[in-house]
Amino acid sequence: MRTLVALLAFMWLVLPLPAVSQERGASGTQPVLTPGDSVRIVVWRKPEFSGDFVVAPDGSITHPLYRTVKVAGMPFATAEANLRKFLSGFEDNPQFVLEPLIRVAVSGEVTRPQVFALRPETTIGEVLARAGGVNQSGARNRVRVLRLQPNGQQEQMMLDLANPSSNAGTLPIRSGDQIVVDRKRNFFKDFLVPALGIIGSVASVGLLIDRVSRP
Repeated sequence: MRTLVALLAFMWLVLPLPAVSQERGASGTQPVLTPGDSVRIVVWRKPEFSGDFVVAPDGSITHPLYRTVKVAGMPFATAEANLRKFLSGFEDNPQFVLEPLIRVAVSGEVTRPQVFALRPETTIGEVLARAGGVNQSGARNRVRVLRLQPNGQQEQMMLDLANPSSNAGTLPIRSGDQIVVDRKRNFFKDFLVPALGIIGSVASVGLLIDRVSRP
């Protein structure tokens, strides 16, 4: 029994955690909106054109006046040009601001799990701060980011935010990111109790075989 406990403790201390996987060039890419994201539009002296609007499934803006304006699935600069062209039908040289707000879900061991609409330059660390931070049960060295790739496949990145030398918390978010903070490992609950259960089961089977084998 002592040998088993010592072996489990040794495994707990020496087994390496998954390394941080980082995206190259993520900060240099233009934001691309997807359906479900939002845009904040402010048009000078035209409040009826201004507001926060959700991007529709067809890539347009969910506003009666903006139904023909496509903003999703393209570089944000192109979306801005589409809006400028539309507003030019109402006045020459329209003055406006178009701000992208992409959706990110935070769950797991955080204080306030929820879905946020945030600017693309927001970092993963800032998103967790908006969710109230990692709670007492959360493992800062095991923060998973589920990210949908252009080919439709979902990629999982495991980040270690407990490492001061890591830049994992400064990685920018992407539309549709799901950030999940795992629970801390508990040696007693996660390793010792299951191991004792297995030992008990093996012992019970041994006793049963012994009784059956007796004349």
